[in-house]
Amino acid sequence: MSFAVTTAFVQQYSTMTELLLQQKMSRLRGAVSTQGFKGKAASVVEQFGITSAQRNAGRNSDTPIMNTPQDKRWAYPQDYDWGDLTDDQDKLRMLIDPTSQYAQAGAAALGRAMDDEIIAGVLGSNNTGENGSSATGVLSAYNSGSQVVAATVGASGNTGLNVAKLRAAKKILLKSEVDFESEEIFCAISAQQNDNLYNELQVINSDYSEGKPLIDGKVIRKFMGFNFIHSERIPGATNYADLAAGVTGYTLDTIWLVPFWVKSGVTLGMWNDIETKIDKRADKRFATQIYVKGTFGSTRTQEKLTGIITCY
Repeated sequence: MSFAVTTAFVQQYSTMTELLLQQKMSRLRGAVSTQGFKGKAASVVEQFGITSAQRNAGRNSDTPIMNTPQDKRWAYPQDYDWGDLTDDQDKLRMLIDPTSQYAQAGAAALGRAMDDEIIAGVLGSNNTGENGSSATGVLSAYNSGSQVVAATVGASGNTGLNVAKLRAAKKILLKSEVDFESEEIFCAISAQQNDNLYNELQVINSDYSEGKPLIDGKVIRKFMGFNFIHSERIPGATNYADLAAGVTGYTLDTIWLVPFWVKSGVTLGMWNDIETKIDKRADKRFATQIYVKGTFGSTRTQEKLTGIITCY
């Protein structure tokens, strides 16, 4: 055989494409209430506070005036966008057109940004008042309302997520008069908290519950009335210095702030939903531009409809 036969060898390239492992859409959007807004800020809800009835003072006595407390909760739009280019010359050198994959990557990035806004709405500072001028910080709001489950619940020391902490969280909501007949409870957990629950006998053994917990593959979906949503975007205390400052004895890089809430307790304000545009750019030698944008913001509606489980 001729020594020149190697010139006839061919190289084969795959036309298959895939996105690298990543969260490809918003996972929390369906677990919160959603409203459409316009303008630089939006009043999410008009709130009316608690009053007490008083006994009738007697025949022909004056009508009591109770002065019902009233407040507002505000959300603010945050703009997100994403862009990339594909040159026609590059397409000539490839077996694929990557435009669709770029669009998917951009939409996935916006979906993750939406979850970040929702988590920030639950765990961050919110604005109240007639014009949104009063800040309701997560530390003062949650601690004053006893909406935080401590890291030591269910153990003699700091622990990860366990059944005792879930019971404590549910007790917090029940004590606040949350109507479980009409409200579902959601809880965002990372892979670490999911693994913690696999150490709980009550979770993995159906003998300890009326029915076996709903487990989808290796992810626990539902247990004890909690709908668990897997998210690796749950922040540690370092992300919210105001909360960390009020909690002593914690190593900041070993703590998770695991949020729980009912759907009416968190609102996602949509000024503009995720939108993708694909156009030719004359100023870029008619390269194809993939552009993805969205404008949204989130807030708690009431602290007592939400809370935090402190987990190591």
